[in-house]
Amino acid sequence: MDDASRRPRALVVGGGISGLVAALELRRAGLDVTVLEADRRWGGCIGEHEVAGLRLDSGAESFATRTDAVRTLVEEIGLAEDVVAPHPSGAWVILPDGPAELPKTGVLGIPANPWDAEVRAALGLWGSLRASADRWLPAREPRGTESVADLVRARMGRRVLDRLVAPVVGGVHSADPALLDADMVAPGLRRLMAEKGSLAAAVAAQRGAARGRKAGSAVAGIRGGLNRIVAALVERLEADGVRLVLGERVERLERATGADGSTLWRVGAVVPSEGSEEEALLGPEDTYEADVVVVALGGPAAVELLSDAVPALAGHEPVPGPEVKLVTLVLDCPALDARPRGTGVLVAPQVPGVEAKALTHATAKWAWLADEAGAGTHVVRLSYGRAGDRVPGVAGVGRGPETDNELFAAAVRDASTLLGVALTPEDVTGWDVVRWQGALPFATVGHRERVAAIRALVGAQPGLAVVGGWAAGNGLAAVIPDARSQAIALAGSLERGLPS
Repeated sequence: MDDASRRPRALVVGGGISGLVAALELRRAGLDVTVLEADRRWGGCIGEHEVAGLRLDSGAESFATRTDAVRTLVEEIGLAEDVVAPHPSGAWVILPDGPAELPKTGVLGIPANPWDAEVRAALGLWGSLRASADRWLPAREPRGTESVADLVRARMGRRVLDRLVAPVVGGVHSADPALLDADMVAPGLRRLMAEKGSLAAAVAAQRGAARGRKAGSAVAGIRGGLNRIVAALVERLEADGVRLVLGERVERLERATGADGSTLWRVGAVVPSEGSEEEALLGPEDTYEADVVVVALGGPAAVELLSDAVPALAGHEPVPGPEVKLVTLVLDCPALDARPRGTGVLVAPQVPGVEAKALTHATAKWAWLADEAGAGTHVVRLSYGRAGDRVPGVAGVGRGPETDNELFAAAVRDASTLLGVALTPEDVTGWDVVRWQGALPFATVGHRERVAAIRALVGAQPGLAVVGGWAAGNGLAAVIPDARSQAIALAGSLERGLPS
């Protein structure tokens, strides 16, 4: 038996960004690594598509710079020189009484200073006055769980919640802030509030820490699109000898005994057919054996797969995220050269007549894309679908546009309203609809505790771990360091003699 055959084996189930990063760490630790992905492409919620001859991101298109996590990975895979900042013009928010510039110094729309000019323009005098009361309210150590809405309303009032936080949370997390766990979507903010004495001071501290790590915008992108991270990461894994398998869906995970008497994990995977789910299960099964397994699936799918090996997980299924529909329009419209709404628009839930929750003016945001598109050609992307939205007629609750053609028509109407420029279908030179089911983790109140319980049950099984946005939080800045740490801990368990 040669040295390679004696190396511990690792299996990663799921080829999204969390699974690929976990595979990178496991290979670095010296394990033989195989990654199985049911889809025919890598990257999960990071993808690409071509619209009107332009190669564009079909999912995530930027990453938070509040930590160095993403930049470190980007440097490792050779894309450091292609990190770019967005145009500094910033975004706008559409309120029931009209558009306003979105304050640039907040966290989830929570302002660091209620008296900043942009904040006061959005809130009005009385709104800023109520928000400034936060400075004198008592701040105590976090107790129990709290929604984003409850935190903001108690500290700064309903006007901040409705006019700033709800549009930002709806755009970023596709959810009502009343449903989201503050500790999950804004980690560390409540603890900082207790330390600094107010919510505004906590926001300022978080923003200051981010600026200390990287000057400039709170987000960054990759020249050519964020999807290049996936391609570079796959190339790096292949060069490192990781076995990458597309088109195999894992259906079975169980403890087994190897030929040498050791305890290991046995995984059964099938190639999904083009027919029904039942037909897919009838296909031939490939069997894999591994010393350690990382499950990098969405929360509900991960718990379902693990339920036989970890029966105690019954009843711990996370709430699935909403279906988000992204409509990309490529427009021949020189009037948009002036960036009438900066880099994009967020929409307050109370705004009548608009079904989109957000619009990104991609050619205004990214100089590289504007150069590729050429003068007068613009790329805008509108997002539909918001969990917990109680506004009648909003997409995602069964009363809004659902078919591709309905979404296209709604996107043209909404883009006209949000950008303040009259647009018609004749101005569109290309368009596409991409649907993401459950791509955004739905961090309802108490979600952090549920994740901790799931990980404790999974971690009690030697050689087993779960990763992904549902466990780590939304965005690459949360997912990447979490996947790294989980993989490092799993490799370390082998060094300590586990599993036996």
